[in-house]
Amino acid sequence: MPIQPTAGAGRALLVCALTALLGGLSFLTTTPARATPTPGEHEVTFTGVQGLSLHGTVITPTTTYFDTPGIVLVGGSGPGPRQEYRREAEAFAAMGITTLIYDKRTDGYSISHRDLGLLADDALSAVRVLRETPGVRPNQVGLWGFSEGGWVAPLAAARSNDVAFLITLGASGFTPLRTQTWNLANQLRHKGDSSPLATTVSGPAARLIDAAGLFPAADFDPLPALRSLRIPVLGLWGRHDVQEPPAESAAVVRAALAADPSVTIRFLDGAHNGRATTNGFDRVGQSYESPIPPGDFAPGYLDAMSTWLRQIADGTPPASSADPSPTQAANSHDPGHDLLSSPAVQATALALIVAVFLGYLGISFANKGIRTAQQARRVPRWLAATGLLTTLATVAYVLSIYATGAHSLGPVVLHRPLPWLTLQLLALATVALLATTTVTTIRHRAVLSATHRFAITALTCTGFVWLAWTLNWSLLVR
Repeated sequence: MPIQPTAGAGRALLVCALTALLGGLSFLTTTPARATPTPGEHEVTFTGVQGLSLHGTVITPTTTYFDTPGIVLVGGSGPGPRQEYRREAEAFAAMGITTLIYDKRTDGYSISHRDLGLLADDALSAVRVLRETPGVRPNQVGLWGFSEGGWVAPLAAARSNDVAFLITLGASGFTPLRTQTWNLANQLRHKGDSSPLATTVSGPAARLIDAAGLFPAADFDPLPALRSLRIPVLGLWGRHDVQEPPAESAAVVRAALAADPSVTIRFLDGAHNGRATTNGFDRVGQSYESPIPPGDFAPGYLDAMSTWLRQIADGTPPASSADPSPTQAANSHDPGHDLLSSPAVQATALALIVAVFLGYLGISFANKGIRTAQQARRVPRWLAATGLLTTLATVAYVLSIYATGAHSLGPVVLHRPLPWLTLQLLALATVALLATTTVTTIRHRAVLSATHRFAITALTCTGFVWLAWTLNWSLLVR
C-alpha cells in the first residue's frame, strides 16, 4: 500500500515549498550587494593602455567611508611616483572622498618622449578602478590634475562620460613649449639676468628645438578638450605661480569653458603649486623626504577644494564664477613665426655656417698656397674659428638651459650669465674679424690664387649669414 502523508507532514511540505518559491523570487528580483568597504587604504594593480600594469593606492576615509565620491590624482611632469601626491590624497580622504594615487608609466614616457593622450587613457583606467571600488559612488568619480596633469586630466575627461568633475591645479592654457619658455624666462629673471637671453630662449631657440623634435609634446593644444567639457570644473592657480602664467592661463581656460555651466576660477594668495611661498621660488613650512614636495599647503588651498567638492557631492554644483586675476611679472610669448627664425631658415643657416667655417679651417691648413699666404694664416682663420665656436657654443648653452630648467645658467656677471656674456664677447670679436677679413679680401684680391680667392670669398659671405643669425639670436644686443 502506498504511504499516505499525515496532516503534519503536509503542512511541513507546504512551508518548504513556499520558502523555496520566495527564495527564488528574491534571487530574481534583487542584485547582489557590493562588498563592504574597508576604511584605510589598500594597494591596487590595474591595466593601463597597451596592457601595461600600473600600481596604485586607494585611500578611503576613516570615518564616513560608505557611499563617498571618488577622485583620481593625475600628477605633473617627470617620473611621477605616487608618493609625490600622498599628502593631497590624505587631505582628500579627510574630506570624505575616496582617493586613488598611482605610479605614472615609464614605458612610453621619458624626457625625450611624451604622449599626453596615452597618459589620459591611463587616467581613465584609474577612474574605472575607482568606480568599481566598494563604497564609492560610480557616478561621482572625478579627476584632479596638477601641472602637466592640467593638460592630461581635461583630455581624459573629454574622452569619457565616466568623469563626473574636474579639478586642475596650476594648469596652463598654452602649449607645453610656450609654457616652458615662460617658466625659463622667470628663472632667468629670478637669478638676476636682464640680458636678451630670455628673448632668445623663448623665440628662435624655441622654434629650433621644436623643429628638431627635442621638446616632447611641444605643440599640444589644450583648448579642444576644454571646449568639449560639460562637467563641473574647479581651476586653481597660485598668485605666485612661476611655472605657468596664472592670469593668462585662467583667462584662456575660462574662455575655452564658456559653454560649461559650472566653472569656478580661484587664485590662492601666497601660493605656488598649492604650496606656501613668498615669491614662487621658495617654500614656506615643513620639509619632507623626497619625492614629497616641501612646504606647507598654501592658505585656502584645501578649503577651496573642500567647499567646492561638498557642493558637487550634494548634487548642487555652483554657478560659474571667477576671482579677479593677479598681475603677472611678464606675459608669455608665442615662439613666433617670422621668416628669419623659421626652422627651415635656421637649419639652412646653421648647416652653411658650420660647413663653410669648418671647411675653411681645413683647407687653410691643407692647401699649400693658402697655408703660406699671410692673409690666410691670421685674420680669416681666426674668423672661421671664433665664428664656428660662437655658433656651436650658443646652441649648446641654450639647449642646456632647456635640459636643466635653467639650473646650468652659471654665475651672473653684469646682469647676465657668465657663459652668455662670454658668448657675446666672442660674437663681438667675430664681428671685428669679419670686418677685417672683408677689407683684407678687397685689398689683396688681385694677388690671391683662384682657390684662395674662392675660399675666402665663401668665408666672407658666410660670415654675413652668421651675422644675421647672431642678430636673430640676440648675441649682439645689450
